Amino acid sequence: MKDGQKITFCGEGDQEPGLEPGYVIIVLDQKEHLRGKFRERGEDLVMCMDIQLFEALCGFQKPIATLDNRTIIITSHPGQTVKHGDIKCVLNEGMPIYHRPYEKGCLIIEFKVNFPGSGFLSSDKLYLLEKLLPARQEVEETGEMEQVDLMDFHPAQVRRHCYNGEAYEDDEHHLGGGVQCQTS
Repeated sequence: MKDGQKITFCGEGDQEPGLEPGYVIIVLDQKEHLRGKFRERGEDLVMCMDIQLFEALCGFQKPIATLDNRTIIITSHPGQTVKHGDIKCVLNEGMPIYHRPYEKGCLIIEFKVNFPGSGFLSSDKLYLLEKLLPARQEVEETGEMEQVDLMDFHPAQVRRHCYNGEAYEDDEHHLGGGVQCQTS
């Protein structure tokens, strides 16, 4: 049943001699799951599962405590790659379907793959790891190309590095103004 749905029992209200009994109306108030692990979407339950990079690549088994006090084991077999943001489901592990209590919706799982931090392997070990993974695409550099490095993105730092002067430093005509960065 859904949150706010009503159940009416006719003739089950206050009973007094000489008076017709009234109605008992029960309004369901759905309680949030204690651990906040599941969200309901119709008959389906939705959850997020954190896994480590090696589990995403090599498989895993994870126990999940269900709302009806059972434990199920989610299995990803070796060779089945799970990517960050992948959405998978387990049939018949969602909410019971109204008027069909032996049928259930799906348990929908969105995966979050946790990557190891920078410097987790020495360069000689990285070389071994690279040999195991699919080959990277090589880039042929030309004279028109310029190499740049990636940095961590911090919005506050980027605003400080915005150039507030003219569009080009070597321009002989200093008209003022220039391009400004938008700030929020």
